[in-house]
Amino acid sequence: MRARTLRSLLALPLLGALLAGCGIRPTEVPTDFGRAPSRVPCSLTGSGLPDESAHGVPVQVFLLCESSLVAVDRTVRVPEGTPDARRRIIVAEGLLDQLAAAPSTGERAAGYATRVPGGLGVSGPGHDDPEDALRLSTAPARLSAYALAQVVCTLSDSTATEEDGAVVLGGPGTGGLRRYECTDDVRDRPGRTDPPSSAVDRG
Repeated sequence: MRARTLRSLLALPLLGALLAGCGIRPTEVPTDFGRAPSRVPCSLTGSGLPDESAHGVPVQVFLLCESSLVAVDRTVRVPEGTPDARRRIIVAEGLLDQLAAAPSTGERAAGYATRVPGGLGVSGPGHDDPEDALRLSTAPARLSAYALAQVVCTLSDSTATEEDGAVVLGGPGTGGLRRYECTDDVRDRPGRTDPPSSAVDRG
């Protein structure tokens, strides 16, 4: 019995050598510790965050990063005592300005970008428009798919709207209005998934 045990022990190093020669590394203990940690995309360090020392209303805008929309913090200046109707427009204007501005150096290094064009303006509802409507200086249909996704998701999640994940938008003048939604698919695949929209009746 001892002879058989001794032969088995002597055979173990030989078996290990054979396995190594076949490209198989023998292990003595389990090595399944789960998935290896992956690098988190679009992460910002303290030095990469934009300077938000100026006083203002805290807001979020959606920038492009890693082929998806990612919310980043910003501020918008709103004068004290501004009536609610005017406050909505000031916030909407500030959000569009923030979207059109180039990301900070740290944000660009982390992969953030924007497709919203500069000079995109916004006004309140026109005659016969519902009171929650916003009219852009460029018709929504004329914006790129990426820019429209950024605008819809940013405005629909702000005090410029009811913050219910949707926003009523139209172009300049008296053209038609549509209610656009910011869905998970739009945030995950902007440019490939258009914001769902439906026509809005005017008074």
